[in-house]
Amino acid sequence: MLVHSRTGKWTAWVLFAVLFVPLFALPLLVILAASFSTHWSGAFPSGPTTAHYTAAARGESLQALTTSLITAVTASVIALTVGTWAALAAAALGKKGKRLLDALFMLPVAVPSVVVGLAVLVAFSQPPMLLNGTRWIVILAHTVLVTAFAHQSVSAAIRRLDPMYEQAAASLGARPSYVLFRVKLPLLLPSLNAAAGLCFALSMGELSATMMLYPPDWTPLPVLIFTATDRGSLFTGSALAVVLMAATLLALLAVSRIRTKASYR
Repeated sequence: MLVHSRTGKWTAWVLFAVLFVPLFALPLLVILAASFSTHWSGAFPSGPTTAHYTAAARGESLQALTTSLITAVTASVIALTVGTWAALAAAALGKKGKRLLDALFMLPVAVPSVVVGLAVLVAFSQPPMLLNGTRWIVILAHTVLVTAFAHQSVSAAIRRLDPMYEQAAASLGARPSYVLFRVKLPLLLPSLNAAAGLCFALSMGELSATMMLYPPDWTPLPVLIFTATDRGSLFTGSALAVVLMAATLLALLAVSRIRTKASYR
């Protein structure tokens, strides 16, 4: 914290608490409290119960969580592969080529995700690429939406990378493929892990495009949360939302540990 006086530090903490708690922490705490409740009593939920979590751990809810995890992991791996390849290729291009490639990857982020969902639906509802009604159209839409973040993260890391490492390896006779896989990518590993975590978290919470594309046998957890709350099952939806947050946070913590170990290599 860049505040050195005792009064300034207390003021900064008070401002942080005033801004953070009502805007970020309080809504999440309300969702957590509602997930353990059966009804509202005044301004607060009441009637403690764990039945909502019991239901969330089996049947349709468990299947939806599994669907979200598979979709997020698959989309993240594909997005990280494509985004890293594009970032490495863009680094070798001139300024115009790099700007064009950056604009191409940022285009899905510049428009609402529901537009991306409609575009994917229209593009892949006819042969020879008939994906409508399958799980692959959901995974494809998630990949399109998160690849931009992987590309930007890796591109920023490449710009910060000291070229002396590559030059030293090349001067010792290392082949370009050896330099890439044994020098450049290991140096980029912390940024790759961070990009993977970001892609995973964004995919786990994606709803707008998914609502337009998901088939009945591939329902991600955000869709189930939306349908539960839309039917008036607020407490069940709250429990599912807590499960979604917990699964995402656990995955991000695992990625963070990998990133920490990679940074000390």
